[in-house]
Amino acid sequence: MRCLLLLLVSLTLPMVAQAALYTYVDDNGLRHYTNVPNDARARVIKLSDHRNVLSRPRVRITHTRHPGRHRSTGRPATTQSLENHILRVSMEHRVDPLLIKAIIKTESNFNQFAVSSHGAQGLMQLMPETAKDLQVTDPFDAYQNISAGTRYFRNLLDTFSGNIRLSLAAYNAGPGRVARLGAIPRIPETIDYVRTVLRHYRAYKQMTNRLTTSINLRRLVTVN
Repeated sequence: MRCLLLLLVSLTLPMVAQAALYTYVDDNGLRHYTNVPNDARARVIKLSDHRNVLSRPRVRITHTRHPGRHRSTGRPATTQSLENHILRVSMEHRVDPLLIKAIIKTESNFNQFAVSSHGAQGLMQLMPETAKDLQVTDPFDAYQNISAGTRYFRNLLDTFSGNIRLSLAAYNAGPGRVARLGAIPRIPETIDYVRTVLRHYRAYKQMTNRLTTSINLRRLVTVN
């Protein structure tokens, strides 16, 4: 029941106008990521566009490679461990876990070792440059990939004032394009991407609502 409650949590998204991501290490050796550079040690992370959408086919082709070829130290994740990772990072970065799940479904269909034809890697299809900037040492490690991808998406939500559609478009086409337009770019893949993620998101929410209703009904008819 605790997991169900966590999955049903919807979070308030703050309105922030910054379009950059900054990082710094505090006095305790902890690395921080923020879109508000309120510490003198903060340095900007130059995040490249998530993908070069204009130079690749509309339908991304992903394929599985043996994890050893990527020198991955991560083991293939179980369904339960993926759920646990999603719940953990959703609470840490204040993003609806069902939305994270919908992004992963769209990006890699939960294929931990997926690689796109343009080099995007892992569950949330991080580009190598973005993964490096977010301190990811193994993009095929399930937890690292989900954590970094969610942290990146959290920054996009902050950048675009909590607008999920624009944030999804930026995740696919790059924040620069979306910021310049102030709208979803008229790129067929990006338009389709946003629609697909939102369709999965709605489906996961409906599934969770049905499950919660079923549990409540069973409680009502239980006789001790």
